[in-house]
Amino acid sequence: MSSTCGNKTAPVSSSSKGLSSTALVYCALLSLQFGIQPILTKKYMGGATKSTVVFMQELTKLVIAIAGISMGKARWSDVVSGWTVTSWLRLALLPATIYLVQNICSLLAYENLDPITYNVLNQTKTLSAALCCYIVMKKKQSRMQVFALLLLLAAALVIERVLPMEALTPSYWTADRIEKPQVELSPTHITHGVVPIMVASFLSGLAGAVTQKSLQWGKGRHALLFTLELCVASLLLLTASFATSEDGRSIRERGFFDQWTFHTLIPILTNSLGGILVGLVIKYAGTVRKGFALIFGILLSGLMQSLVDENKSLSKEDMAGGVLAALSLWLHATNPYVSPSSASTPDVIDENFNKKTAQTRRKYKSKKEE
Repeated sequence: MSSTCGNKTAPVSSSSKGLSSTALVYCALLSLQFGIQPILTKKYMGGATKSTVVFMQELTKLVIAIAGISMGKARWSDVVSGWTVTSWLRLALLPATIYLVQNICSLLAYENLDPITYNVLNQTKTLSAALCCYIVMKKKQSRMQVFALLLLLAAALVIERVLPMEALTPSYWTADRIEKPQVELSPTHITHGVVPIMVASFLSGLAGAVTQKSLQWGKGRHALLFTLELCVASLLLLTASFATSEDGRSIRERGFFDQWTFHTLIPILTNSLGGILVGLVIKYAGTVRKGFALIFGILLSGLMQSLVDENKSLSKEDMAGGVLAALSLWLHATNPYVSPSSASTPDVIDENFNKKTAQTRRKYKSKKEE
């Protein structure tokens, strides 16, 4: 496995190991941002053109990344050491392009699927992240970790009200309880709905795995430098899309800041901080654990909405989903995959250590007797 900048060495961090305190802090902050983002977007976004909002988010992330590197302990010369245009094209432009195609597929699926079907299929991206980490980085999951991922999927479906609470009991799945609806699916439903969202789910995992490899393998890319590179690539792709897209035509006719207000900057700033946090979470916790943080973010979103809206309260589905998500995270963190070769290593080390200790004691005892 080739390093992003340096020789072939082991990754600096592994999602198969326990979470460090740094990783936990970043995961918690990402969950909080993901939880409050829908509320802020709905309240302050208004009728601003989506492409202009995305463009400003990328530009804001770019400024934050530059400021973060400038105020950090590492010098710019150390951060960009070994950087080349070729490495930028390989490590930043590729995931940026993947994310762009993913967004297009998600939008197409959203227009052709009902919300329940969309949410169910969209939640498979955590499983695709685990699959892509194995394909890209050869990171295997233990059986218990696979079970934890499936449990996380169930937690997400319960929180989204797709899976009823009764589905968590064995009696729900008996033959007489299951109704088989007679639904005829049109070819468009499959080709323009199901296929695009499954492709988007896989691309989400693939982009996360590629990013994780860039940030963790070998010396590892500086997280803020990688964010900066990704922003530049995204801005170039967005600028190119303005030439042919409907949003680009709207910008030329009505201006870039049409229907913008000062409050529009609030969700842009929080979403930009979320983008920075995603890179940090992937670097220190891995793209699979990022999925856990986002599910907890969905739970926090429900909690926040119950606090700001008197007509909404934290439901039993939210609480049950939170418990399942917490259990799945604990199972995933405490049951890492252990290869057969590494599993025997500690015993060999202990045996050698005991032999050397015994030999030292015998030598010391013989000298003392003399």
